[in-house]
Amino acid sequence: VQLVESGGGLVQPGGSLRLSCAASGSIFRIYTMRWYRQAPGKQREVVAILTSDGSTVYADSVKGRFTISRDNAKNTVYLQMKNLEPEDTAVYYCNTLAQETITTGSYNYWGQGTQVTVPS
Repeated sequence: VQLVESGGGLVQPGGSLRLSCAASGSIFRIYTMRWYRQAPGKQREVVAILTSDGSTVYADSVKGRFTISRDNAKNTVYLQMKNLEPEDTAVYYCNTLAQETITTGSYNYWGQGTQVTVPS
């Protein structure tokens, strides 16, 4: 399974961005999908989680501003980000728990990351 993120960039405070993460390759089933971020000098942290049954969980710092969603037909997960703040500046990573074939186990896969910069 390969994950490719897109949609990052430079945005002014209060602005919006939508990140995309497309999964490709051998995919039997995708379970939980997550967005993480890592700011300079900080540990990677989970931002949003979307389970296979549609449940969502958000970090307190992004609640009410970020929305995670998925398009199952496209094997793509999105992160809509609104009212962006300088503290949201980070590299954003897509992560998924997926199964490549009916006989293989489930594994975690990561994208390469996309930079989001919100200047102060």
